[in-house]
Amino acid sequence: MRLDPVVTGVIANRLVSIVDEQQAALVRTAFSTIVRESQDLACGVFDPRGRMIAQSLTGTPGHINSMATGMRHFVEAYPADRLAPGDVLVTNDPWQTSGQLNDFTVASPVFRRDRLIGWFANTCHCADIGGRVLSGEATEVYEEGLRVPIMKLFVAGEANRELLDIVRVNVRAPGETVGDLYAQTACNDVGTRRLLELLDEVELDSLEAVADEIVGRTERAMRNAIDRFPDGVYQAATWSDGIDDEPVRLQATVTIAGDEAAIDFAGSSPQSRHGINVVLNYTHAYASFAMKAALAPDVPHNEGSFRPVHVTAPAGSILNAMPPAAVGARHAIGHFLPGVIFLALADAQPGRLLAGGADSVWLTMLRGQRGNGAWFMLGLFQAGGIGARAEKDGLSATGFPTGVGGVPVEVIETLTPLIQHRRELRADSGGAGRRRGGLGQSTELSNSSGERWTVSAMIDRTRFAGPPLDGGREGALGEFLGADGERLPPKRLVDLEPDDRLHLNPPGGAGYGEPRAREPELVLRDVVDGYVSLEAAEREYGVRVRYTGPPEALVRMPDLYEIDAVLR
Repeated sequence: MRLDPVVTGVIANRLVSIVDEQQAALVRTAFSTIVRESQDLACGVFDPRGRMIAQSLTGTPGHINSMATGMRHFVEAYPADRLAPGDVLVTNDPWQTSGQLNDFTVASPVFRRDRLIGWFANTCHCADIGGRVLSGEATEVYEEGLRVPIMKLFVAGEANRELLDIVRVNVRAPGETVGDLYAQTACNDVGTRRLLELLDEVELDSLEAVADEIVGRTERAMRNAIDRFPDGVYQAATWSDGIDDEPVRLQATVTIAGDEAAIDFAGSSPQSRHGINVVLNYTHAYASFAMKAALAPDVPHNEGSFRPVHVTAPAGSILNAMPPAAVGARHAIGHFLPGVIFLALADAQPGRLLAGGADSVWLTMLRGQRGNGAWFMLGLFQAGGIGARAEKDGLSATGFPTGVGGVPVEVIETLTPLIQHRRELRADSGGAGRRRGGLGQSTELSNSSGERWTVSAMIDRTRFAGPPLDGGREGALGEFLGADGERLPPKRLVDLEPDDRLHLNPPGGAGYGEPRAREPELVLRDVVDGYVSLEAAEREYGVRVRYTGPPEALVRMPDLYEIDAVLR
């Protein structure tokens, strides 16, 4: 059956609208700030074979892409004859889904006239999964928490009480963790109702013909985009902080041959004894995202965009860790993959790709007791600066490649005894260039409970800055500091005194092009906005800016700054 192309386009757009509504329902009913505020999640609709047809317009690549390639495990474990209306499946197996125990994937089969016609699924980062507090300290996955194989969360509409009881007694935040599982189930129900309404409207009995057409179109578009790129072998390497003064090398070799791309990570560091390892499914997720972002960002994202892109990494390497490797902080390494792929392709695609940025999102777990003895736990996401583009400055304090958001101060201070004293852009943290890198942040936290507290900061780029392009400069390194300015160890659990203050300062992005080629008027604007200091304007850009107002003024108006000299 071949559908009319106009009808196919209409249905494809409706499916995107449906999964957007699915995600909206998830965000609005979620219990945890990680889902509700930061939106560390993904939603999608799949055909009965487990092939992704559409995803919601937002969602992290590490979740959506690993869910897309991991749905085959659900289909294999529960074929249609083992399912009934009202069944819901769940797992957090790192090697089958998104690479860490803290991510639950919930998949709901869709039935029409007692026939399995598709699936709705979503992946969310849960507030806690037991074991060690989320960090890079574990040496085996068994230490990192509760591992749930693919099984039924709901059976014919009835909750699996035994499973939920096991989850509750194994986690530190049972209300949020179990509550989010219900929200994940409810949002799939929303998608199911809307899909069945759509099929009634267009008078179709199944999704398979539509899926074939949508996926086929995307595959052809992706192949055409790859075919336009010059054939060749492109290589690059970068460094992550790793853990405990053991940096991690990430090497990518991208081979373009006709309408197919192969990405191989041979040459990367071996599997770590700590919890920073990445499973191949997560490696594939961010590598395939990078190729689509670089070559075909406007092509719809579904099964078809994966088919021409092949991802490999040596078994037992940091990017293809073997069980029972610890994987809790896998994002601290996996988020580097788009950057190193962009670096490899940059010379062959001048002017189109980003300079290096903060890469890894900063995820900090904060835990302690309130004054009344009750415990609190907060997952705090923060973002550094994105690298500059050839014709645009980098975005400041923006999560790339994850797309997750931060947690508003009001939410932090309402739900916990934590106080955020400062959250501001870090002046001079964006790498200098003809186009400036995005700025990082400066943040400061304290605890008002009067009790001891702990922090686990899964962060990176405190030792190695993102690489600039075309003569630009590196951005500022990130900082994880205690009360008196001492450096604290990333990816490890740190005990804090009741009156300690914590400084979390994500890094800046790198610049693009020679700094002294930047227009003086743009340098003046950066100084006025507080992005670049007077000293850095002259030192990096050769633009001497003079402030003509009173030195004691706290508010300095733009017209009190002027270009004094251009020293080039």
